[in-house]
Amino acid sequence: MTTRALPDTDSPRTAPQRRHPVALKAVGPVLAAMGVVFGDIGTSPIYAASTTFGVGGGSSAGPSREFVLGSTATLIWSLFLVVTVLYVRFLMRADNRGEGGLLALFGLLRRSSLKARTIGVFTVVAMFGAAMFLGDSVITPAISVLSAVEGLEVVQPDFAKFVVPIALVILIGVFAIQKLGSSFIGKLYGPVMALWFVALAVAGVFSLALDPSVLQALSPTWVVAFFVDQPKVAFVALGAVVLAVTGAEALYSDLGHFGRKAITRAWLFVVFPALVLNYLGQASLALRHPQDASTSFFGLVPSWALLPMVILATLATIIASQAVISGTYSVIHQAWRLGVFPPLKVVHTSEDSEGQIYVPAINVLLAVAVLAVVIGFRSSASLASAYGIAVTTTISITTIIYLAWSWVTKKKVTVTMVVAFGILLVVLGFLTANLPKVSSGGWLPLTIGGLVFVVMATWWVGLRRIASGRRRNEVSLDELPAMLAKAKGTLFRVPGDAVFITRNPTIVPIALRTMVSTNHSLQKRAILLSYKTIDVPSTVGSPHRITVTSYPDGIVQVVAKIGFREHPRMTALLTEASKVDDGCLDDFAASRATFFISTPVPRYNRGSKMFRWAQILFLALDRLAPDPLDVIELPRDRTIVIGREIPL
Repeated sequence: MTTRALPDTDSPRTAPQRRHPVALKAVGPVLAAMGVVFGDIGTSPIYAASTTFGVGGGSSAGPSREFVLGSTATLIWSLFLVVTVLYVRFLMRADNRGEGGLLALFGLLRRSSLKARTIGVFTVVAMFGAAMFLGDSVITPAISVLSAVEGLEVVQPDFAKFVVPIALVILIGVFAIQKLGSSFIGKLYGPVMALWFVALAVAGVFSLALDPSVLQALSPTWVVAFFVDQPKVAFVALGAVVLAVTGAEALYSDLGHFGRKAITRAWLFVVFPALVLNYLGQASLALRHPQDASTSFFGLVPSWALLPMVILATLATIIASQAVISGTYSVIHQAWRLGVFPPLKVVHTSEDSEGQIYVPAINVLLAVAVLAVVIGFRSSASLASAYGIAVTTTISITTIIYLAWSWVTKKKVTVTMVVAFGILLVVLGFLTANLPKVSSGGWLPLTIGGLVFVVMATWWVGLRRIASGRRRNEVSLDELPAMLAKAKGTLFRVPGDAVFITRNPTIVPIALRTMVSTNHSLQKRAILLSYKTIDVPSTVGSPHRITVTSYPDGIVQVVAKIGFREHPRMTALLTEASKVDDGCLDDFAASRATFFISTPVPRYNRGSKMFRWAQILFLALDRLAPDPLDVIELPRDRTIVIGREIPL
């Protein structure tokens, strides 16, 4: 028996760089990061400050001076703590071979030395966090586009009746072009958002010049005074202040696309200063004209520039929506590869970027949900109540998993962990302040997230039960020589190659056992191809990505490891395996081979510990899942599927 591994040709750290769109490389990483990463958080000034001021504007006179300064200071320092410290300083350094995001961080934790039961608990936590992120993905396009189009009401109050129809048309267009991929408009992302941030800063500076006294809101003492003097009002205001940090998760999720350095520079030198200047400008306007605090964003703009600003804001929110939608596809794809979501048809929209994908089923479901939300809520103010819960839940769970990973890695309490825990308490304060809003809109992300979580949890539990059932029926690979020797007198070896696909490299595939024991025939060369998804984003270029082992009697085993962001292409893996220099696959050609796949057929089990409704849901999801031949890209005309029933 001989074993060879595909040599290391590249560093794992550099693998994600191959997925960068060529167009985005041309405009520079910082400009590209501004266009994609900061679309969501960059459009928050449209509604965050005005919603916050609305909490303190209980009378027609508008919010008091103390409320404006205290809430603005709270908003700015929340941006600093949550985004600058937690995400930029801490979380973005916790990368999974260059990739970031909640599920990538969970992959790091899953590779740690924690016990299986503890990992199971964190799997449930991570699934709920990912589910709430998807709930956030429904609200973000709706509130962003609605808030931008509502600027028409400032231009001309009679335009109010056109806000919802225009928003619906824009959103339909956004979802309609998803199948074309985002690379063709990538060149527009950076320049438009750069212009947007310049406009935010300029509008804020002009307003500040009229009342510079608002600069005192930069002092954290105003935050302390706010909560000491008006504790009840300040607590309620937290539910609106959190709108300013929406989109923070995008900084971490898009780490693999642009890198920590580009995202950090864009945030520190462009985005953060522009946001702070604009929020201070809106506070200055609220101090000068408290009665106009509810329209503080568009109130910064002179009448002649209102319409251009509305158009620019609409373009910015379209970009924000595009980024969130693309992020949803990535999360779904990662969840599937990690085994916590049913497989769906995935279309790769770019030959240059593995990360640019389109998931048709998710696009349709997301479009229907977003359009329904716009029709049901009809204004960004109504949606503001729904937004905070999804955002704070996702940030809280990401921070909890980060703390767990830090503890397992460092085995001691560090300054970073103490600071991160302190910020977690702040975020939990945001979450608590949003809980009273459940009845007025907060139920929406909870319902969406709850439904997604049920689907993920049911699929995860069902797969575990199927894996357990398969283990009871499988034969160890060590028993294969004896099996072939026993059948030697009746086994007819035919010319050609047979490729048997299996997920477990230690067992004999059911299809191979069937061919030997039932059909009494087997090709002269039988290739046992197994692949395993590991908790890294990509294995391209990593050592021992593919291992080839030759056994007697023409048996060759190929074991491949693929990352959770990679698409499993069996013929491509075999082509890579044929490059291993030991001669056992020298003349292999995928175009001439016959493929066999053993597919478990789950069956309802009355005596199962799995709930009846969960079994029914799992069976429905299994039937809706795409054909496994399409998922792993096997040729239909040369593939034989052999199934075996497994009770849940």
